[in-house]
Parts: sequence; structure tokens; C-alpha cells
Amino acid sequence: MASKILEATALLFALFAIFTQVYSDVTHKEGYCIMSGECGKNNNNGKALNCYYNGPAHNWTDAADIELLKEVCPSLVQDNKPVRVCCSKSQLLNLKTSLQVPDQTFSRCPSCLHNFYKLYCEFTCSPDQSVFLNASKLSVDRVPLNGSKPINGSVPSLEMSSAPSLEMNEVLRFSPEIVPQSFAASVNTNNDDSHKNGVEVYSVNEIDYYLTENFAYGMYNSCSNVLFPSSNSRAIAMYCGQYTAEECTPQHFLDFMGDINNGQAPFQINFHITKDKPAPAPMIALNTSYIPCYKAVTNDSNPCSCQDCPRMCPPQPVPPPPVPEPTIFGIYYMTFIMACVFCAFSFLFLGTLVLYYGCRKKKHYSPEFSVNGDQHPIRKIKIVTPADISCVEKFGDYFERKMGQGFLCWGTFCARHPIKVIICSVIFVAAACVGIMFLEITTDPVELWSSPNSRARQEKDYFDQKFGPFYRTAQLIITAPKRNATEYTPYPYSNVIPFGPVLAKDILHQVLDLQLQVERLQTWFEPEQRKISFNDVCFKPLDPINDNCTIESVVQYFQNSHEQIDRTIYDSSGFWVEADYHDHFMYCSASPASLNDTTKLHSPCLATYGAPVFPWVVLGGYDASNYTNATALVITFVVNNYLPGESHNSSASRKLEMATTWEKAFLDFIKNYHNTNLSIAFSAERSIEDEIERESESDVITILISYLLMFGYVAVALGKFSRSYRILIESKITLGLCGVLIVLCSVGASLGIFAYAGVPTTLIVIEVMPFLVLAVGVDNIFILVQRYQRDSRMAYEERADQVGRVVGEVGPSMLLTSLSESIAFFLGALSSMPAVKAFSLYAAAAVFIDFLLQITAFVALLALDAKRQDSARLDVCCCVPLSKKEHAPKDNGVLYTFMTKYYAPFIMKNWLRPIVVIVFAAMFCTSTVLMTKVEVGLDQQLSMPEGSYVIDYFNNLSAYLNVGPPVYFVTKDGYDFTTIENQNKICGGTGCLDDSLTSQIYHASQIADYTDIAHPTSSWLDDFFDWVNAGGAIPCCRYYNVTNEPFCPTSVGMNNTCLACHGPAEKGKRPTPAEFEKFLPYFLEDVPGQECAKGGHAAYGAGVTFTDKEKTEVGATYFMTYHTILKTSADYIDALSHARNISANITTMLDVQDDEFEVYPYSIFYVFYEQYLEIKGDTVFQLCISLAAIFVVTFVLLGLAFHSAVIICITIVMIVMNIMGVMYLWEINLNAVSLVNLCMAIGISVEFCSHITRAFAISTHGSRKQRAEHALGHMGSSVLSGITLTKFVGIIVLAFAKSQIFQVFYFRMYLCIVLFGAAHGLVFLPVLLSYAGPSVNKAKLYDEQLQDKPMTIPDGSVNERSSLLRHRNETATGEYYT
Repeated sequence: MASKILEATALLFALFAIFTQVYSDVTHKEGYCIMSGECGKNNNNGKALNCYYNGPAHNWTDAADIELLKEVCPSLVQDNKPVRVCCSKSQLLNLKTSLQVPDQTFSRCPSCLHNFYKLYCEFTCSPDQSVFLNASKLSVDRVPLNGSKPINGSVPSLEMSSAPSLEMNEVLRFSPEIVPQSFAASVNTNNDDSHKNGVEVYSVNEIDYYLTENFAYGMYNSCSNVLFPSSNSRAIAMYCGQYTAEECTPQHFLDFMGDINNGQAPFQINFHITKDKPAPAPMIALNTSYIPCYKAVTNDSNPCSCQDCPRMCPPQPVPPPPVPEPTIFGIYYMTFIMACVFCAFSFLFLGTLVLYYGCRKKKHYSPEFSVNGDQHPIRKIKIVTPADISCVEKFGDYFERKMGQGFLCWGTFCARHPIKVIICSVIFVAAACVGIMFLEITTDPVELWSSPNSRARQEKDYFDQKFGPFYRTAQLIITAPKRNATEYTPYPYSNVIPFGPVLAKDILHQVLDLQLQVERLQTWFEPEQRKISFNDVCFKPLDPINDNCTIESVVQYFQNSHEQIDRTIYDSSGFWVEADYHDHFMYCSASPASLNDTTKLHSPCLATYGAPVFPWVVLGGYDASNYTNATALVITFVVNNYLPGESHNSSASRKLEMATTWEKAFLDFIKNYHNTNLSIAFSAERSIEDEIERESESDVITILISYLLMFGYVAVALGKFSRSYRILIESKITLGLCGVLIVLCSVGASLGIFAYAGVPTTLIVIEVMPFLVLAVGVDNIFILVQRYQRDSRMAYEERADQVGRVVGEVGPSMLLTSLSESIAFFLGALSSMPAVKAFSLYAAAAVFIDFLLQITAFVALLALDAKRQDSARLDVCCCVPLSKKEHAPKDNGVLYTFMTKYYAPFIMKNWLRPIVVIVFAAMFCTSTVLMTKVEVGLDQQLSMPEGSYVIDYFNNLSAYLNVGPPVYFVTKDGYDFTTIENQNKICGGTGCLDDSLTSQIYHASQIADYTDIAHPTSSWLDDFFDWVNAGGAIPCCRYYNVTNEPFCPTSVGMNNTCLACHGPAEKGKRPTPAEFEKFLPYFLEDVPGQECAKGGHAAYGAGVTFTDKEKTEVGATYFMTYHTILKTSADYIDALSHARNISANITTMLDVQDDEFEVYPYSIFYVFYEQYLEIKGDTVFQLCISLAAIFVVTFVLLGLAFHSAVIICITIVMIVMNIMGVMYLWEINLNAVSLVNLCMAIGISVEFCSHITRAFAISTHGSRKQRAEHALGHMGSSVLSGITLTKFVGIIVLAFAKSQIFQVFYFRMYLCIVLFGAAHGLVFLPVLLSYAGPSVNKAKLYDEQLQDKPMTIPDGSVNERSSLLRHRNETATGEYYT
């Protein structure tokens, strides 16, 4: 043993002596080489090693060899000069093969590719190689004299490594007598024993390459911004190891390119940039020329494009500054304007009052008698004669009388034949309600919020038809809240790198286990009577070549393998870790498309389904591009989507049902999955629709309680109790419940009628419409019943006559409110928003049907109830009579008495009325200011029930997501891509226009904060050009010349029957139109691989369509990129708006003479947020058209009373404005739901305003103040009890709803509607009428003058109008009936 150690030691000393002698004579001067030829292969990566050769450069004379050199390294071939190089032909061929992938990557920027080639051409073939290269590590091979394969390992090395090698320092030199293997025949050998087994030849294992800063930085800068279109990223990231494109530097780039672990370098190349430290003498760093990206390589070529070379870009567009809030004198403009309006109004109003009362006091006007509301001295009273009555007043009085007579006759008929009327009503309602069997409820969010005729909907349909519907997704967002961040120190000693909690190895194993469980998840699919799994529904981009499913997950960097995650490489001591999953993750996150991570692991980064996994898609919660800081992992299971077929049993419908079935199993599995180390937020494509449906079910009890309380209140409040023993007789429980039942019947009839017509409904209609109809219907019920209760039957009247007379009095008022609301809602159906349109149609029909049932069935029921009460029979148990029969004294009720005797006189106080006007004016002005600040949109979380898993998912999206949704810029059919002129308008590489499609999107991505475009777009056209021109030993574009198979993929390998699409002479040229049509289908079916990374099947297979079966004419195509992170509704709306602006500019630039052609943007969320681009205008339109309808109806039904119609509309506007002001304070956004509520607010506001206004209009009391007090006293109690209190009881319950949308949009808005409606109807409107109400109708005054005899007035004279005055003063109730 000792002898062997001594022998080895002696051998090492001998070798050291030999190498010392060898090093002493290395030559570093022009014309000398440092390596030439190839000597064996690297045992680790199988790459050919260059022979050490420190001799003169070789002269090349063979024309074919020179032509090859001119193709690969044109800078080394000069016209009319001998060609001297340091490389062999085999080296040159290997160089050409090695540069195949960089050729594909950088060919879109000719100067970059030229400089890149120059870096390696100088290294491999320069005749002055020894000047800037120095071999620092060699391996020893023994070459047989007959030139056969070398014998490796025959001589041990100083390092004692597995391959014989030895380190050399800078002062040692090799002997020039050492020759490469290719020249072994010329070596002089002796016949002694030392050469009987061959000669020793040295192969280069490591080399130092010295570059000047000028060339190194120039070369790097020319390539640093070149794009890699298919991944929407910069190509330099693929050549910078663990560094991202932003972190990469020239030294990082060169270090990676020279690293023996990168999978391409045959041996270690140590690049030295001589910035501060020059090359060791007599060496000189390479300072050859480079071509900057903004210059052309030749006179016949173009410089790099703007996208690849910022110097070529026009001035970067400057986003417009944020629109400042408009101000006047530093005050928000609307605040200033409304403050001025309020001050001016207050000054004019109060000034007018002061002048009026001053003049009145001065002239001693008597308030006892008045005509038309104006106070006159008694001596100046003018008698009303027919000549004083205008045509409008005559028509109004005539129309009023005829309408009253019509309702009187109809009410009398219904009261005389109650059973027949009820039976007919039941038959009508039953027939209508049968239609509910055919009712179609729309829960699809697209159908709910997007009109079929809207732009976004049409664009979505076009995209779905051409490219298929956007994929469905099931997504997990995983965090590890119980874990802390860890630190990792890369080998051999480097800066400490923090790793987020979710990137701990054991967490990755648990995440992978979860992912695999989801993949293997099976569920029963009833239509096919079998179990299905994710494999049956998933998207497979490379099928049938690769049948793996698309799962975007960080564990795809490890090919979904536990073994890959655990894989670790130790140093020779077995102690220090040289590479493990940390290193692999850092490399893959920087270069996700790599097939070799260049660490000692040499593992690929591509996912199992054959595509790169971008870190911004699978990671969350990191800052900038520091992916190792990630605090969340995102796993996305991509599921195929299908357009529903025409029939349920169609193939597409069956596949869609299969996808939703698997999604349900996925959701059930995740809900029941437990792991104490992981926190999981999850969602599937069907989740929102499921939760909206569950939301409706979850609040059914709440809604029922709300309605039951309102029903109970109505049943009790309708009763009037005079004595305790008559409670069960005078109660109206049965009548009240029947009235409420009529409301529900009207809702059911409306649903059934439109179901017959095939009009789908929505959950909003079902939830909101009963509330609306109940508000309208119950108010009419209270008015009708309470009017009957306060009325006294005349001596000559029967019960039916009395009921008819009461109906004649209140029927016009009921018709006024119901008809105006119905027409307003019918006009609201003009909205393009499906949810608003459906609500308007159903609500309009329900309100009108409710009115019809009230004046038929309810009148009949009222007559029957009156008969029961007259017979002293008990309510509910009507068969049980009370032994003691007596007529109860007429009692107006507590509420009526309070309103007439206390409330109305108090509101009409002279000192209080100005305060009311000023306060409500201030409320209006304030609300107008706040209204302008109401935001549009609908927070997705509000649409979910409280406690929903989807809310947690949305919260996690906002907290961790680092990328927005994808956006596609679609070019419609009709664009000719075969001409160079048209190509230049689309592409982004060299020769393309600065305002081309891809260039404009690129420019937009440079100001992402404004445009919301995060990355440059992927461009199939640019990648197609690179693919056609890709060189190397195996070009990407090849076709068979002897078989019927047209395309020859690179996977076939070297094949003499395959011809390159473009030869060396055509390199860099665009395909001709014929070639374009022939080669494009090849490109779209080529699967990307190590030899050809530009294959378009994975990235663009679905992005290009053809209009013919032969695939020669390109149809619709898309160019994909991503939006920035979008979190709020405003973000989504802005993203849509900016994308449309960009596409409009592109369409204008393309200038296609086809009206059907355009470029438009498409993203999956556009159909939901398009409504918000125009919702402010839609809101104004809907509200204005509803107000117009109300104005017309009130104008006509009040007898052409323009003044009254205006006052009603003014009051409604004030109510709506107040509601919108509170929307801002209560954080209620403007959207389809709130717009429906605003439309409903207009309808309910009519109830608050019309009854009192009509009572004022038909009153003939002396002054406006008296008429207002009379109208408020007599109608206010019905409005208060019928609308305000009824609704308030039901609204309070909604505050306890589980649904957030109920709490925000129903409880809050309904409460505002009721409170503001009641405040304006019962406080402001009477005061407004007392000041500015319409004049009394002289025709009514004239009719009243004819009713009675004259009477003597206080001064003893006789006046024609005394009869009117006596009647008005002497009647107990102050009322008059014609």
C-alpha cells in the first residue's frame, strides 16, 4: 500500500515538472491559436472538447469550407484575402449547431444576432485566438498512433478527478510542440516504450476569455431588450441563469453563457470584462467592433425594431395626467355651484316672503274669503261666472267627473255581483299563473348583465365562434400562515436569499400531494354511466403528442415529481449542497421556458404539458420580481369549455355538463380537505353561479319573515276598533290578507304571462318585484278601505251604492298612481341591460294587474266584508254572528285624527313652512354634490352570501394576485397577412412599422400604470418569421421532398429527405405569399422542443384560424397579453376603456377597406363591466323617461293639470337625488341593481306624491294653505299607514339578511326610499303646494256655487258665493261630494 502511494506521488511530481516545462513556452500573439480541432468529449455533458493547440492559425483554401465559414462567421472572411482560422470544419459545424437556439431567439434583432455570433466566432475561429484566450484547465487523452479513438484516463491529474485534468496558473506556458488530434499523424514518434500505446494529447477543459468593456457591454446592450413573443417577455432572461431580465447584467449574461452547467457550453468559459483589471500581459482583451441595435448590419437590412431596441423608439408616450377634480376658487365645482344655488334660492325665497307679508299687513288683507288662493278684500270679491272658466279648467272638471262616474258604476257593479267578479278574477289569475311552469330563470352572469346586442357580448360571441369559448378554471390560492420565511445560501458562499413560507420543501410536497389528489379525483357522471376524472375534462394543448393536462402550478417546475423536489447535489465532500430545489426554483422562475436549469441538477423547467409556467401566474404575494419572497401559491386547473348546444343532449352540452360535474366534485373535495399547514382559498368556474343561487335560497326565510310582517301589519292596521267587544267584527284580518294575496297574485300573473311569451326572468325580479307591488298595492288598499270606513251611508243608498261611490272617489287616484308607474316601468324596458329590462317588464305588468284586481276582486271582497260587518259576524270566522247587533259609530281613527287635527295644522304654521323649504332645499343641494361622487361598479364580494368561500377567494385574489386577466387583441376576418406591407403593420420585429399592432401594444405596456397593459403581446407572426428563418444543423422549417408528408418536424432529426424552407442565402427574408400560405400551417402544428423553441403549436395553435379547408387563407387571429393587477371595479372599467382605445387606434392604422373588419380587445370580464362605461348615461335616460311617463299620465289624469304634474315630478326628482346622495355616504355603487332600485324608487315616490297632489288639485277650499292642509290631513294618514309603516316593518328585517347584496342594495336603499319618500310626501310636498300649488279649478267653484242658495255675508250684503262658503264652513267634515 505504501509503495503504491509513493509511486503515485512520484508520478504527480513528474507530471508537475512536465507541465511546468510545457507552460513556459505558451505564445500569446497575433496569428497564433490556443485551441483547434476536437479531442474527445466531456464526460459530463457529452459535448466535444477542443484540442489544445498553441500554434499558428491554419490557412483554409477549400471553397466549401470557406462558404460554410462565411455563413456562420462572415466577419472572418474578407474578400481577396487568404482565410486563416484556428478552428476545424468539425468545430465550425458544432458551433453552427450550438447557435441554433440563440439564432431562433435573437434573429428578430439582426444586430444582436450578429454580435452574439461574433462573440463565439472570435472565440472558436479567430486567427488571433491566443491574444485574448488562455487555457486554464486541460484534460489529458492518449491518442493511438493509428488515429483511432483516444484512450481516456491513462494519465492521472493533479486534481485526482475522474477525468484527468490539471489546473494552470497564468505564468505557466504549454509547449508549442503539443498538437491536436487532427494533426496526430505528423507527430514524430520514437519506437521506445513510452509511445507504444500512443501519444498524449491535451483537451481544453476550461478557458479564460478576455473582453473589453466596450465590446461586452455593446454586445449585451444590443440584445438585452429583444423580446421573446410567445412568452410575452424579454429573451435575455433565458440566458441569464437565476437572474431575471431586470436583474441581468453583461457579466451575469456572460457567466451563464460560459457556465459548463448550462447544457450548451462544452467546457467552462470564464469571461473577464477588463473594466478595472486588464488582461495579463502579453494578452490583450478582445475589442472587436459591434453593431448597436439601432444600426443595420448591412446596407440591405434594417436595424432592430422599437420593441427590441429602445433607441429605435419614438419618444415614449406620456400618459395624460390624472384629470384633476374641477374646482372653482379652490372649491369642488359642484359644491361651489350648489352653494351659490342654495344661497340665491334662500335669498329670493325669504325675500319674497318678507315682501309678501309686509305688503299684506300694510293693506290689511282679510284672510276670511279667497278665490284661487289670493286674499282679497271682501268688497272686491268677484263672482265666478262661466266666462271666467278656461277651456282647460272645463275639460279638467269634465274629465274628472266622467272618470269618477265611470269608477262609480264599475264599483257598484262589482259590489252587486261580488261572487261572479271574484270567480272571474280567480280564473284569470289561475290561467296566467300556469305560465310559471314555463318560467325560465336566468342565473348566467353573462345573460344577466350583458345585452345580446351589446358590443362586448357580440365580441365575445365572435371570439367563441372563431377560437372556442374561454377556458373554464378551477383555482386554488394556498398560503402557509403557520410557517415563517426561511433563508437559503447558494453554493459556494453567496448572499443569503429569503424564501417565502410556501416555498419550504415540506410545504411543496404537501401542495403536490393535494394537486395529485385533485388530478385523481373521480366522480360519477350520470349521462354516460361512468366515473370521470380531471383527465376527461382538462385542456391538453399538445394532444395527441402530449396528453398531459394543463395545470399551472409551481410544482410543474419539478414536473409534478416528489423525487425532483428532493433531488440534491452535494460537493465532493458530501457535506455542502451545490444545488437543490432552491436553485432549480430560482432558475425556473427567471427562465421558465428552459429545458436545462444550468445548475448541477440539469433539470428542465417546462411543465409536463409542454409549456412554460410563468412565475407571475403561479406565485403571489411577492414584491417586484423577487419571486423567492412569494407568500402564496396559485394552482390553476384549466378545464375545456364549450358553447351550449341547441339541445340538452348535444355533444357540446354533454361535455359542458361533464365539466360542471367535475367542478362540483372539485369544490366538494376542497371543502372537505383539511391540512393544518395550509390555508386554501378556492373557486371554480361554476362557483359564482352556485353561490348566487345559494344566496337566494339562504335568504328565503328572511324575505318570508319580511313579507309576513308586512302582511300581518296590513291585516291589523286595516281594522278600526270602536269597542272592545267589537274587535273581531271590526277587524279586517281576512280582507287584509286577501288584499295581500291579490298583490301576490298580480306578481304570479305577471311572471306567468311573460313566461308564456318566453321572456326569461332573473332573481332580482323575483326578490324585488313583490316589494314594489306590495308598496303600490297596499297603499291603494289602505286608501280604499279607510275611505270606506270614514264614509257614512246616505239614507237612499244601498251597500253596493256606497261602495261604488267610494270607488268613484278614490278610483281616479288609484288609476293615477298605477298607470303612471306601469307606463314608466314599461318605458324602462327600453334599457339594453337585461336585468333592468326584465325587471321593468315584469314590474310594469304586475303593477297594472294589481290595479285591475284591486278594482275588481278587492272591491268585491270589500263589499262582502261590509256585508259581514253589517251582520255583526266575526272576522275570519264569518259564520259566527255576534248576539248583540248594533251599528258602530263612525270613527275616523287615531292616525286620521292625528293627521287632520294636529299634524297638518302644525306643518302649515307660517313660521315652520319657510324652515321646511330651506331644509329640503339644503338637502337637495347637498345630495346633488354627493351624487356626482357616487362610484360605478359592483364589488364582486357583495354578490356573494355572507360566509361564502368565494368571498375568501376574492380576498386572496386581491391580497396575493400579481397578474391581471389575459386580454386578446382580435383581428377579424378579411386581413391579408401574405403581403409585406400588411405584415409590417402587424409585426414587431425588424422592418415593422413603429405603429404596428404589436408596437402599439408594446408602447402601451411601457406605461402600464395608465393603460393597464402589463406585457408586450405575443405575436404569432413574428415567431413565424423567426421559425421560417431559423438556421442550424436542423432548421425548424423543413418539408419532405420525396413523400406525401408535407411537414418534416425537427423531432425527425437529421434527414436527407427533408429540405429547409429557407436556405442560407434567404436567411432573414420574409416568406413570399405562396410560401406564407404553405409554411404557416407547418408552423402551427410544430411542437416546440430543444432543437426548435419557436414551434407554434402550443402557443398559437388556437390563435390563428383559416377561412378555407386547405388552410391557405388566414381568417381571424388574436394577439395575447395580460392586464395589470385589477382589484376594484374602477380598475376593470379603466382596463376595458383603455384596451378599446388601443384597438381603435390599431384599426385606424390598418386602414382595411372592409367595413366588417376591425381589431377589438377581448377579455373574459368585459361583458360584465361594459355596462359601467355607459351606466351613468343609462341611469339618466331611465330616470328621465320614467319621469316623462309620470308627467304625461299625471298631466292627463289630473285634467290637463300641467302645474300639478310639474310639482309631482319636482318632488320625485328631489327624492331620487336625496337617495343618490345617501348612496355615496353609504358606499352604495351605481350598478344594475341600484339602477333597478332607483327605478323602483320613482314608482314608490309616485305613491307618496300623487294622492296628496290630486287631493289638493280637486279641493275647492279658499287658499292654497287651506287646500294643502286639507289634502295632507285626509290623504296623509293613508300614505303613512299604507306605504311608510308597511314598508318600514318589512325593511327592518332585511338588515338581518345573510346576503351582502340584500344588506347593501335592498335594506339600505329601501330604507332610503321609504324615509325620503315619506319625508317629501308628508312634509315637503304639502308645504310646496301651500306656496306654489296650482290654482283652484274655477269650474269646480262654479259647480259648487250652483249647489246652494246665497247667504248674507257679515256686512249684510248678499254674495253669489255665500252658498259655497256656508257649505264649506258648516259641513262637519269639511268635505263636499257632488
